[in-house]
Amino acid sequence: MWRKVFKRLFTSVTIMFVPHSSSKPVRLRVPALVLIQVAVLSIVGGVYIYNVTVDAIRYKETKKELDYYTGEFNDLKSTISALKEAQTEFDKLFSVDSKEEVLESMNFSDAGAIDMEVLRQQINKTIDNVGEIKDYLSQQRDLFMATPRGWPVSGWISSGFGYRTHPITGKRDFHTGVDISQDPGTAIRATADGIVSFAGWSGANGRLVAIEHGHGFRTYYAHNKKINVKVGDVVQRGDIIAYLGSTGRSTGPHVHYEVWKDGKPVNPTSYLIAGAK
Repeated sequence: MWRKVFKRLFTSVTIMFVPHSSSKPVRLRVPALVLIQVAVLSIVGGVYIYNVTVDAIRYKETKKELDYYTGEFNDLKSTISALKEAQTEFDKLFSVDSKEEVLESMNFSDAGAIDMEVLRQQINKTIDNVGEIKDYLSQQRDLFMATPRGWPVSGWISSGFGYRTHPITGKRDFHTGVDISQDPGTAIRATADGIVSFAGWSGANGRLVAIEHGHGFRTYYAHNKKINVKVGDVVQRGDIIAYLGSTGRSTGPHVHYEVWKDGKPVNPTSYLIAGAK
C-alpha cells in the first residue's frame, strides 16, 4: 500500500500554459507531491497574511484611542499648568502694597504667557458643569426629602392596606391606608419634609393632619388625640405633628396613615423602611 502511495506522490503531472496568441503551449512536468506542497503552503501563507492584517487593524485602532486619551491628558496638564502660573502671578501682585510695586511686579513678556481667554473658557465650562451637577443633586435631594420614609409612630400594624371587613360597619370596603396601633399620647412624626395643608377635625377621621410634600406626594395622619401643627407650618421629616389617639370613628388608639402619589392612594407599607420605627 505504501509503495502505491509513494508511486502516486512521485507520479509526474503535466501542467500546460496555453497563451492567447499563436505561440506554442508550454508544458511543465512536476511530481504530484510538489503540487500538494504548493497548495499547503498557499493555505498556510493565506492564514498568516490574514492574521497579520487583523493584528495591524487592531493596533491601528488601539493607537488611535491611545492618541485621543493622550491628547485629553495633555490638555488637562496644560490647564493645570496655566492655573498654577496664574496663581503665581496673582500671589506676586497681592503680596505688594503700592500701585508702583504692582506695575513693577507684573510680567508682560510673551514667553510663557497665559492665554487668559482660553483659560477663561475652560474655567467657565468647568463652572457650568459643576452647576449642572449641583442642580441635579439638589433636585434629587428634594425628591428624597419629599418621599415618605419610615414609620410615623412606633407600633404595630393592626389593619393593612386594601380590601377588608370594616371593624365597625362589618361591610367589605377598601382601606386606603394602614392602621398603626400604640399607646394613647405617643408622638406622631412627619415621614417627609413638607407643608401642613390641613390640621383639624374631619368627621369620621377625627383630628386629622395632612401634609403636602411636593413631587406628587401627600400624607394623612388621622384619629389623633392632639394636633401639634397648624396649616401653613413647614415641617421636616421626624418633626412631631400630633399625638396618637382614638378620635372620630375608631375602635381603639391608633393612627390611620395614608400615602398618596399623583392624586391616588398607594400602599404605605412600601414606604415603611425596616428599622425606622
